[in-house]
Amino acid sequence: MRNHRSTHPTMTPRIRPLPLEKIHPADTALLVIDMQRDFVDAGAPCEARGARELVPTVNSLVAWAKKNQLPIVFSQEMHRPDRSDYGIELEFEPLHCIEGTRGSEMADGVEVAEGALWIRAKRRYDCFMGTELDLLLRQRRVTNLVCCGVCTNICVMSTVLTARNMDYRVLVPADAVAGTSVALHEAALCCMGDVFAYITDSASVMRLWS
Repeated sequence: MRNHRSTHPTMTPRIRPLPLEKIHPADTALLVIDMQRDFVDAGAPCEARGARELVPTVNSLVAWAKKNQLPIVFSQEMHRPDRSDYGIELEFEPLHCIEGTRGSEMADGVEVAEGALWIRAKRRYDCFMGTELDLLLRQRRVTNLVCCGVCTNICVMSTVLTARNMDYRVLVPADAVAGTSVALHEAALCCMGDVFAYITDSASVMRLWS
């Protein structure tokens, strides 16, 4: 049954059972989205609410992926110092993730797996747009994508929608993503859980194949 917002103060995403028979180590990858200082640090220009608390969970997912020999991809949003690649983004958000600045670096405590793949100089919210992400995944025969990171309602959701439309099966552990506000985080999970992704939690993901 679908969950709809009524008088309840929070929204609950639709939860479907994971299609376990279709998810295998050989066809699954982990995507860690934009765990950078300008989104994670306290007082950052685009701080995601609860992002710092995500770090141990993201690290656990990275360790799980490494243990199961999954491809692990980290993305980094970056923009040119002359602002020439922002487009209309600055009509909606402050300056952030300028190449070569501290804000574009990975946040403290984020553990990067040896041999991880990188999508750097991501100019748009969507990790696929203008990057080689799809090529990297398809070369490795990936059909299932576990997405974590920030921000739930912006870069995560943009990426998930594209991935779903490209026929990747997407798993989003709700406790491993954070949005620009609690309300927008919840709304994004509801939107993704409708027809774009399997909303789950990190413990369920890490129990796969156990």
